[in-house]
Amino acid sequence: MTTPYTPVPARVASAADVDAIVATMTTAFFDDPLWGPAFPDAGRRAEQAAALWRLCVTSALRFPWMLVTEHVESAALWIPPGEHELTAEEEGGLEDFLVGLTGREAADGILAVFERLDAVHPSEPHFYLSLLATHDDHRGRGLGMGLLAENLARIDAVGAPAYLESCNPVNNRRYERAGFLARDTVTLGGRPVTTMWRPARG
Repeated sequence: MTTPYTPVPARVASAADVDAIVATMTTAFFDDPLWGPAFPDAGRRAEQAAALWRLCVTSALRFPWMLVTEHVESAALWIPPGEHELTAEEEGGLEDFLVGLTGREAADGILAVFERLDAVHPSEPHFYLSLLATHDDHRGRGLGMGLLAENLARIDAVGAPAYLESCNPVNNRRYERAGFLARDTVTLGGRPVTTMWRPARG
């Protein structure tokens, strides 16, 4: 069984792509049902969210699994089996980073999101799709799902399962078409987040 989406040309991201990846993620998640309200000051949301995405993106450069389309119209941040999104040092400084960035109340909300999602994270080794985004200027062209298809082809080549959290219910059907199955629903701030699992293929 193969994904119904057509893979698009993709390459492994480099440090030179960080600014463009952060810009793509900032626009894509600005009004996201989960991550939009996580930064309640709409006037500073882009700046604050960009700082968090930059931390995640920069940290993920240590793995060869963050893929982008040619001009970073779309970006996918994958964490390989047995690894973590942040280094131990970054994780240890995350609370202070978020408090300085957003203030205590918003920081506590963001930390609560991470904690709840970590609590339902599968223990079986897998590739984890931390972030998938398409820049607002390039939406509707199939780039995001095409990039996902390319990612999954590479993951299938090593015979591993994949896992993600769908923060926007409208995306669930798209992920199902790519072979993901709904696993659980976590309610965060009154909003449903669907965890999804794609069995290994080889």
